[in-house]
Amino acid sequence: MAALDLFGRRWSLRIVWELQGGPLGFRALQQRCDNMSSSVLRQRLTELAEARLVEQRPDTAYALTSLGDDAYRALRPLVRWSDDWAAALADHEMITDRATPP
Repeated sequence: MAALDLFGRRWSLRIVWELQGGPLGFRALQQRCDNMSSSVLRQRLTELAEARLVEQRPDTAYALTSLGDDAYRALRPLVRWSDDWAAALADHEMITDRATPP
């Protein structure tokens, strides 16, 4: 359950998601994460590094470790389910909207 505790923290999943495309510097990662505060980003990067999912490279960019890559691959089915779920909700809302008289 430690993984759920870690990924349940705000922004943790987003950071892993953004880093799956390759290493990013701090500011680039911050921009991709909707300009989250610097202090929160630093805290999450520290937590992810302590969990050995993210590393800071010599060029100061952040990257997923092999464990981080494994975590991303493990999360892919959840992403697919989330997309399907969102589509089902949207379909349901469209049907409900059509059934409700003006």
